[in-house]
Amino acid sequence: MNGVGSKQPRLRLDADSYAQVYKQVLERDSWRCQLCGSMKSLQVHHKRLRSHSGGDFEDNLITLCDHCHRLTHSTALSLR
Repeated sequence: MNGVGSKQPRLRLDADSYAQVYKQVLERDSWRCQLCGSMKSLQVHHKRLRSHSGGDFEDNLITLCDHCHRLTHSTALSLR
């Protein structure tokens, strides 16, 4: 082995399945932003981005409000 880990394929769900997981994440997180507690303008964020092989599975998703979601993408804030 050359010391480089094998790359795992990311899970990308079809639109209907993603909508179901999206709702499950919101329910799991009690319909609150997990950073500030807001219940307005909620979105679901990939902790490990799709572009970095993050998949559409519940453990990789977190509920954030629009403000906190933008903040995570504009800073080095890590949610892992």
